[in-house]
Amino acid sequence: MSITRACIVCEKTSFETAVTKFYHKESEFYICSQHIPILIHKPEELIGLLDGADKLQGA
Repeated sequence: MSITRACIVCEKTSFETAVTKFYHKESEFYICSQHIPILIHKPEELIGLLDGADKLQGA
């Protein structure tokens, strides 16, 4: 059985691009290098994709 490691934004898998694991609220997620800036600077763009994204503050 294989675990799908896909970017929460674009859904590209680790077979298509590099993805990085991160943890939020005791759960693990993956995000690709293209979308890491969203996680850091514009987390509000993750609303609907990541529970509690509306409470995150960008750097």
